[in-house]
Parts: sequence; structure tokens; C-alpha cells
Amino acid sequence: MYALVDCNNFYASCERVFQPQYIGKPVVILSNNDGCVISRSEEAKAAGVPMGAPEFKIRDLIKEKGIKVFSSNYPLYGDLSNRVMKILEGFTPNVEIYSIDEAFLNFDGMSISDFHHYGLQIKNRVQKWVGIPVCVGFAPTKALSKVDNRIAKKFQQRTQGVYVIDTDEKRIKALKWTKIEDVWGIGFRLKKKMIAHNILTAYDFTKPQHEAWIRKQMGVIGMRLKYELEGKSVLELEPIQEQKKSIATTRSFPKQISDFDDLRERVATFSAVCAEKLRKQNSCCHTIIVLLVIDKHKYQSQKYYFNKAITLPFATNSTLTISNAAISILKELCAGYEGIKFKKAGVIVTELVDENKKQFQLFEEENPKHLALMKTMDYLNTKIGDRKVKLATQNLKLTWNMNQNHLSPRYTTRFKEILEIQCQ
Repeated sequence: MYALVDCNNFYASCERVFQPQYIGKPVVILSNNDGCVISRSEEAKAAGVPMGAPEFKIRDLIKEKGIKVFSSNYPLYGDLSNRVMKILEGFTPNVEIYSIDEAFLNFDGMSISDFHHYGLQIKNRVQKWVGIPVCVGFAPTKALSKVDNRIAKKFQQRTQGVYVIDTDEKRIKALKWTKIEDVWGIGFRLKKKMIAHNILTAYDFTKPQHEAWIRKQMGVIGMRLKYELEGKSVLELEPIQEQKKSIATTRSFPKQISDFDDLRERVATFSAVCAEKLRKQNSCCHTIIVLLVIDKHKYQSQKYYFNKAITLPFATNSTLTISNAAISILKELCAGYEGIKFKKAGVIVTELVDENKKQFQLFEEENPKHLALMKTMDYLNTKIGDRKVKLATQNLKLTWNMNQNHLSPRYTTRFKEILEIQCQ
């Protein structure tokens, strides 16, 4: 038996943990630079706030409905997510963290007589220990547990936030209720094709007459999904990957940038963050990619994304080497684009290898002094905090140049911002 544990309106719930005065009131969370809505409480949904809406387009609605707005506080959300996942590991050792607010649990080999009661235990413990509301869906397969969780969340008063598909009758009823676009793995393009082929619900997807068409359109992935919805488990929990295959740091700018020195400063900062992440997971990279994006609404051009890559002759995790390489790429990208304003930039490092298994070169190798320098740099930044030790090309006063006009304190990750309580 599988379970999907999903945190309800996770970002909004995280803000309410330390500011309970907003429980029951409409809350929205904005993306980087306070651009678009990325999370809404149920009250905000009822007030008519659409997902992904630009903030400037809904300002009147925010004032009219008294909606509380927060800037995205990822350090806080990430820490609370880790706490939730640690609690789930106490119920079963088989946990797959699917996203920041979702996890699959597997209970094979465990003797559980009442899954609904067990789900209530999970729900209540997370609520009590962290303050985050969750819903739990139990089913024989991962895909069905996704459907199951949606039912638990949609009908919380009736299900108490926990629903179990343990009979074929419940499975068929759930599939007939689920629209095809709500099925795990069915995107916008597939949805249009499905509807055109008269596949309107998850139950339609499992009908025998559609099998040949699904096999042709989706291949093995579609057949696996079909088997999962039929109650045949073919998707196992994914093993935890200790190392990432690539690392990307991309950000939109508060205002569009055309000056090369400003772009160089941002690219150097993004490079430094990528290099720091490489060292944290004991990896080195061979390839460095720099990305620039222009505003398609301001420039009539067939190309809005500009990127270029460089492959080094040796693997590295040195901030100096990665930054210098990224800046050299930036110079090439900006050549011929004087006066063009860019709204976003990013640095991506890929072709990662283990730091202890990298291949050394005979004639061209990195300066060995970089290793000791990076260790000292990481030590000081860990001790002092906020990445105080930087390259000369970086702005010493900031790391992220973003609009965050509604940012809440990082209650659990910064000692100076810890919650203060006045006792009288």
C-alpha cells in the first residue's frame, strides 16, 4: 500500500505557522521579485485570485478583499518542509520526497489494520509538531494515491483529510470523478489530445478500447500510468539521489539591465552560489552555461533566450574558475547586443563528477591553491553567515538583488530573526 502526503497550500500555511492571525483569511505568496502569485490559501481562491496572476493586475482585488500578501521566503519553507519529511520517516522508512510539499510513503511489509486511523495519526502529528495541515491518500499504487489525495483534500469535512482506496468499487468511483487533466502526468498538450479522443476522465483512460491509442501517443510511460490506475503497481519509490546531476542559479532582475558591469556582477554572484553548492555535495563540474533572457513584450525578435556553454579541460568547484569562465561567456553573449535590456540571467553547471574521483590533467590543471582558498572561504561564510566573503566582482552588500517588499522573517533559519514573544 502507498500513501501520498501533501501539505495544504504549503507556502501560505508556512506563513500562518508564525502569524496565526491570518488563519481563515485570504493569503497569497508572490514569486521572486514579487512578480506573480505562486500560492494561495483557500480563502484567496474563493476571493477570485487566479494562480500565476501578475501582482500588478490584482492590486485592486487585493485591496478590495483585504488579502494579505507575502514575498516568497524559501529558507523558511525549505526548513519547515524538512521537518515535515522527518516526521513522515517516523511512520515508515520507505519515503520518497516528491517535491517540497509532497512525499510518497510505502508500507509494504508493515502490519497496519486500519489505514484511515494510521493516516489520521500522520495528519495530527504533522499538525501538532510543525503546524502544517496535510491530507493523506492511501491506495495500492502511486498514481492512485495521487487521485486519492485529491479526494481527501476536496472533501475534507467528509474524509477528515484522509481517504483510502482499498476496494475496486472505490477505485472505479474515484477514477470516474477525476478529470483527465487532473491525472498525474497528463499535461496541457496531452489533455487536448485526450479530450479530442473522447478520454474525459481517468476511468476513460483505463478503458481497453483506448489502449492502442495510448500506447502510440505516450509509449511505455502511458501504459505504466494505465496499469497504475487499474490498481497494478509498476512504479516503485525513487531512490534518493545524494548528488544532483546539474546545478542552476537563475534570477529575474528587479529592473531590466543593459549595463555590462551590472550583468557581470550578477553572473559572478550566480557563479559563486553554484560553486558553493558544488562543494557542499562534494562535486566538480566540467561544463558551465550562462543564460540571458530579454523581455519578449518589448523586443520584436524571434529569439528571447541567449545561452552559451564552455567545457573546461579539468573538473572544478572553484568559485574563481567558474566565475571567470562565466564572465568570459557573458562577454561573448553580449557582443553585438549593446543597449539591449535583459530581464533575467542564470548560470548552470553540469557534467558533474565526484570530487574524489575527478581525472587530473597532465599539462593543464587548476591552480592547487584554489582548494585551500575555497575551504577557508566556506569556513568563514559558514561562521559569519550571509556569504560575507565574496569575489571583488560581486556586490559586497547583497547576494540577491530582488524586490521582496512583503518578506516575512526567517524564523527558523536565522537566529537574529527568531520569533519574539512578549510575556506580561
